[in-house]
Amino acid sequence: MSTSMLLGLVIAVIIVALIFDFINGFHDTTNAIATVVSTGVLPLRTAIYLAAILNFAGAFTGTAVASTIGKGIITPDSITLVVVFSALVGAIFWNLFTWYFGIPSSSSHAMVGGLIGAGIAHSGTSSIQGQGLTKIISSLVISPVLGMLVAFTLMIAIYWVFRRAAPAGTAPLFRRLQMLSAGFMALSHGSNDAQKTMGVITMSLVAAGYLVAPEAGKISVPLWVVIASAVAMGLGTAAGGVRIIKTLGTKIIDLKPMHGFAAETTAATVIFTASHFGLPVSTTHCISGSILGVGASQSVSAVRWGITTRTSFGHGY
Repeated sequence: MSTSMLLGLVIAVIIVALIFDFINGFHDTTNAIATVVSTGVLPLRTAIYLAAILNFAGAFTGTAVASTIGKGIITPDSITLVVVFSALVGAIFWNLFTWYFGIPSSSSHAMVGGLIGAGIAHSGTSSIQGQGLTKIISSLVISPVLGMLVAFTLMIAIYWVFRRAAPAGTAPLFRRLQMLSAGFMALSHGSNDAQKTMGVITMSLVAAGYLVAPEAGKISVPLWVVIASAVAMGLGTAAGGVRIIKTLGTKIIDLKPMHGFAAETTAATVIFTASHFGLPVSTTHCISGSILGVGASQSVSAVRWGITTRTSFGHGY
């Protein structure tokens, strides 16, 4: 392959990766703002702009997840520009499909699945790094369950602390607290999801020979890749729609500011912890699990389990 063709392919992969990041932004905007909008604490447009700014900021909080995406899924000798390009196209298709039908699916699952599928098509099953994949799948499965359990516990604690307070008296407090928790959720989303794009772009640069792959440890993400990923996600978030807000914010349970605060705080904490340890998790499933935990703290019947099942398995509404 000539130098000009190689450069052109690298540029094409970077552009498609940033398109994925942009789509991820508007597809997952609802993760941060569904509860704060559905409870009436913030109007939709204000909440979207808040999420856009904090998603952008969250992208600068680390690169541990980028290292996992870039080195932990498929073997280095199986990574080519065509493999990365194919994985991105598959992930973009799934994100657009689920966004159109209002399905709160996981961009993380789409990206990981795309890389696995493209890697197997290129080099067979031997291209998959079993240990890294097990780590990623475990984090994707455990994180929403952990969110549900922690949110349930936090909600019970809140009920106990404010057991003697009148609901009308606590509402203003939790409306203010939910603005903070929504910001925390948006920041955590940027910390995890933007890094996935950073990892893919860096992986492509290494495959093309524009970056030297380290022998061990974390991959080195160039600053311009961090900035580009942060900008793409921030712009995508600013363009976010409302299709999934109705599902997360109203169809699973009827949320109040107290519930929204507990769900967002829990989900954001789980996501930030995962980002610190380099674990790519589904922000969609983390917030969904946390909302389930909040609902279950009221009563099992408070949760619309039919909607939850369709959310979890990707069916429409």
